[in-house]
Amino acid sequence: MEHTQTLDGSTAPDEDGSTGVDSGRLVGSDRVLAVLKELARYPGGVGLEELTRTVGSPKPTVHRALSALRRAGLADQDGRGHYLLGDEFLRMAFAHHEARPEHVRVRPLLEELAARFGETAHYAVLDGREVVYRAKIDPPDGAVRLTSTVGGRNPAHATAVGKLLLAHQLATVEEVAAWIGDTPLERRTPQTLCAADELHRALRAVRAQGHALDDQENETGVNCLALPVYATSPTTPSGAVSISALAYRTPLPTLVEALDEIRAVLGSLGEPHP
Repeated sequence: MEHTQTLDGSTAPDEDGSTGVDSGRLVGSDRVLAVLKELARYPGGVGLEELTRTVGSPKPTVHRALSALRRAGLADQDGRGHYLLGDEFLRMAFAHHEARPEHVRVRPLLEELAARFGETAHYAVLDGREVVYRAKIDPPDGAVRLTSTVGGRNPAHATAVGKLLLAHQLATVEEVAAWIGDTPLERRTPQTLCAADELHRALRAVRAQGHALDDQENETGVNCLALPVYATSPTTPSGAVSISALAYRTPLPTLVEALDEIRAVLGSLGEPHP
């Protein structure tokens, strides 16, 4: 059985009599949130048995978490008995996403870049060792498109947006090495920069040039150019805008040659204001 936290912050016994917080099991709100996050992985719905296995909690406790989520409108159950995210959760998520100040300001620029270059435009922010895509606009035409999604993540060191944002945080090779720490960087392609010294040189070039490049470092056949966006601070980039292109269709030199055009689209949003 599960243990719960009482109103005064103490730990009440689980139904099996255990009281230790260090039992390693998800309890209370943590379990409910774990179930909610797991539901997001199944847009077509998921059965209770499979959800119980993936969350790693007993079936009755997962069922109670689902019941709480359903009462709040954050989860729903379809005609097959499968559980999925509820309409209220989607309403809140989309409303929050659309209302973000940087999203409102950046989206029209992404639309213009995607239309001009016939490639995918992203807006991404840095989150630790990864970048998170906050907005994405696919080109209006073109049979082949990228599989990236809003909310999706990629390793920062392997992407143009990541290297651009890291360049504003990691000034020395020692800082780069400390950021890498004891966990080796993932080599996504043969082009990926994984050593501290080579990543430091790349970040130094980003600071000198004012833009960052991804020469098929995250995905073979896809290259990228990124520029900073100052949407929430006059001196520190809130994120970065990128044009991600299929290398055979828009080679990297073509994007570099269009730097002035891209900067013109970003306008004052792409310039710091000391």
